[in-house]
Amino acid sequence: MKSHAPPLLIVDDEPQIRRAVGRALASITDTTLEAATGAEAIDLAAAVAPALVVLDLGLPDMDGVEVCRRIRAWSDVPVLVLTARHQEESTVEALDAGADDYVTKPFRPPELLARARALLRRTRQGNPAASAVVTAGALTIDVGARTVTRNGTAVHLTPTEWELLVVLATHAGRVFTHQHLFATVWKGREFGDAQAHLRVHLAHLRRKLEEDPVRPRHLVTELGVGYRFVP
Repeated sequence: MKSHAPPLLIVDDEPQIRRAVGRALASITDTTLEAATGAEAIDLAAAVAPALVVLDLGLPDMDGVEVCRRIRAWSDVPVLVLTARHQEESTVEALDAGADDYVTKPFRPPELLARARALLRRTRQGNPAASAVVTAGALTIDVGARTVTRNGTAVHLTPTEWELLVVLATHAGRVFTHQHLFATVWKGREFGDAQAHLRVHLAHLRRKLEEDPVRPRHLVTELGVGYRFVP
């Protein structure tokens, strides 16, 4: 359903891509604004306070990562990155710079729409408070009580597993890079390979929480990038 929320800002140097993104998102907005350069995107984001920024990384005047970093310095607007598959390193940089999610080019309109809806929904709901109860299928995560149940049965988690789960579950849908998640949970207490540390702890979490740890529904891997929690 459309609303009278602020407009969406589409940033891409190719007019046909901007039009395609606008068509894909037409069902969730009355107004879309377009920018072909990073400088124009930053100016528009400051002037109109959009509800969502869809940001291409390959802009002619500056890297999209830098655009994201500059917007994030003064705004918490959700940023959905558009990226080519071979730009995996840039995608990770953008997520570390504050982007919320990404879609690869060539994109599928239904996927782009679903990701945009999820970001807008999370923005409307706000970040769950410390006392939030998060439900996902058979899981109930009571943040305030520090408890997790699966099908009504209590699940014991180690302190690190709990911290990982809370960060992911209270930001459902958001992609966390390996480095960002490692820094958020370990807070400098550990050194070494972030991916290796996370792989071990996520494997333990999946065995405890997922019906099928080999094909997880909630603790999902974004290959080469990081993890997201899917409710």
